[in-house]
Amino acid sequence: MTTRFTLKLIAASALLVGAGGTFGQHVHAPTHNASPYAGQQTREIKTLSSAQTADLLAGKGMELAKAAELNGYPGPMHTLELAAQLELSAEQKQASEALMNRHKAEARDLGAQLVQAERALDQAFASRQIDATRLAAHTDSTGRLQALLRKSHLDTHLQQTALLTPTQISRYAQLRGYAGPADNAAPAAASTHKH
Repeated sequence: MTTRFTLKLIAASALLVGAGGTFGQHVHAPTHNASPYAGQQTREIKTLSSAQTADLLAGKGMELAKAAELNGYPGPMHTLELAAQLELSAEQKQASEALMNRHKAEARDLGAQLVQAERALDQAFASRQIDATRLAAHTDSTGRLQALLRKSHLDTHLQQTALLTPTQISRYAQLRGYAGPADNAAPAAASTHKH
């Protein structure tokens, strides 16, 4: 009888320990597994923070041109900020300003379209007016706009690079902290064509 009771006690103990508990402790089920999305359900557009929406509407870079910037293709905004150190000519400065203005206008327009597309997708889900066909149309629209916006930012870096000399491109990389004095960050194509 004692052996049977001991075996039952051992089995019960093993169940408690296996379930994460020990004698004298209560086993609690998780009470709350908060999602990192918690609180975002109140956003006007669920997929965009207010800062992201503002950046899109302002035509900000949002790291969309990082592949160009960090591989030796300067952008117009920072080129103009560094105009004195880069010793931009009057023509280079004027061309960079014109490029910046054109790009900002295009980026703001595309950003506004993307915000509207994200709003439409959000509203389709919120109103339960979504199915596979509508979903495809919404994602095609937002994907196309995201691609156009990124292309605009990257293309602007290509155009800006074409306005600079290889020496200016290398100096830009040094001033931005991407390269040391001996590094040559100028893309090979930079010196082959100018606008």
